[in-house]
Amino acid sequence: MLVKPEDSVKFDQYEHLRFERRGRVLTIVMNAPEAKNAVNRKMHRELSEVFNDADDDPDSDVIVLTGAGDSFSGGGDINWMKSMLDDPWEMETANTEGRRAIFTILDMQKPLIAKVRGPAIGLGASLALFCDIVFASDTAKFGDPHVKVGLVAGDGGAAIWPHLLGHQRAKEYLMTGDIVTAAEAERIGLINHCVPDAELDARVDALADRLAGGALKAIRWTKKAINAGLKPTAHSVLELSFAYELMSGRTRDHAEAVSAFEGKRKPRFEGR
Repeated sequence: MLVKPEDSVKFDQYEHLRFERRGRVLTIVMNAPEAKNAVNRKMHRELSEVFNDADDDPDSDVIVLTGAGDSFSGGGDINWMKSMLDDPWEMETANTEGRRAIFTILDMQKPLIAKVRGPAIGLGASLALFCDIVFASDTAKFGDPHVKVGLVAGDGGAAIWPHLLGHQRAKEYLMTGDIVTAAEAERIGLINHCVPDAELDARVDALADRLAGGALKAIRWTKKAINAGLKPTAHSVLELSFAYELMSGRTRDHAEAVSAFEGKRKPRFEGR
């Protein structure tokens, strides 16, 4: 039976994330299904805090990250992106929170499993791919199309895609913004498992239970040892890519992309 952990850590204070328990497994649910779990200002702030809270939660040993409904996350909310055009400090705050979200995922001791249905795009893809293990439904798709809206892939994509795929293949995906199906993502090593949608919940539950019933200290310390190699790269790449994203957010091309999205037309980029 799933219950809300109302009394654990600070989970009752979150508005845009939902929490469920099953034994010693805690599931974090991005909860905006009507918007494909697009990340708005408030959800972004909560994502920068939740992984620390989950790691501190005394009632769980394994964490699952997923999205409500038929989407993992469609990325950043377009209205929030538009507001950043008028207030550059808003993007700087977003970048600070974005770094915190990624770094706290890497610093977590507890195993973190991504359960992906539907689109995991932009920030949604970064959140999924920085998890320790990724299970995806055969309905899922992954992509980091920052360049399609005139932005640098600053919220983690420039760090994690090359780490998983190698630099040349990652450059192709990040410089084109092309979308990858779950089956292709599994084939090229971007994710661990692509499974039939009807089997996704059971497969994630089985692994989560296996980890929760394992030698917890050994599992956690193994994760920390592996992440020790990734963290220096992530820190250096994210510092630079976030800075470039901030700069690209002030370009005419980005403003044109936002305008084109609102007008439901193809953007006309000028390289400025």
